[in-house]
Amino acid sequence: MSRFVAHRSEPPNANRCERFLSRSPQATRAYARRLAERARSGTVFALCGDLGSGKTCFAQGMALALGVEQPVTSPTFSLVREYAGTHGQFIHGDLYRLREAADDDTLDWDAYLEPKGLAAFEWADRSPDLFPPDTVWVRLETLDHPSVRRIRVGNKRVAF
Repeated sequence: MSRFVAHRSEPPNANRCERFLSRSPQATRAYARRLAERARSGTVFALCGDLGSGKTCFAQGMALALGVEQPVTSPTFSLVREYAGTHGQFIHGDLYRLREAADDDTLDWDAYLEPKGLAAFEWADRSPDLFPPDTVWVRLETLDHPSVRRIRVGNKRVAF
């Protein structure tokens, strides 16, 4: 039985930005897992940040919340990977190589943007117009220490 509510989510307060300071990859995964556990089924997360900022690590934490047991790796070369978890489907996409993601006829973007579980797309800022209005935007930033990340979560307007 899924722990997720079976309809699309809206941020509890669209003008609020949640902030988290992660001091390790494990803390980033744990935060992402808690965030995913609060999300409703069908929620799409847009992950943004520089190379090495922790986007894949964040997606791994989300997959844990859905009970995905197989390793979650960056989908840069496959563009989209789908995982079946014990609590729902996890779609993990990467828009790094796509300039015009919505124009790519080989991928079923509508299905990916309405998951039966959760979806996370890395490099989402490369095609921001692709995403529905209720997308949860996540900005990961590297700070002075190599393992410390500042994470901001909210709608597109407040997370950036």
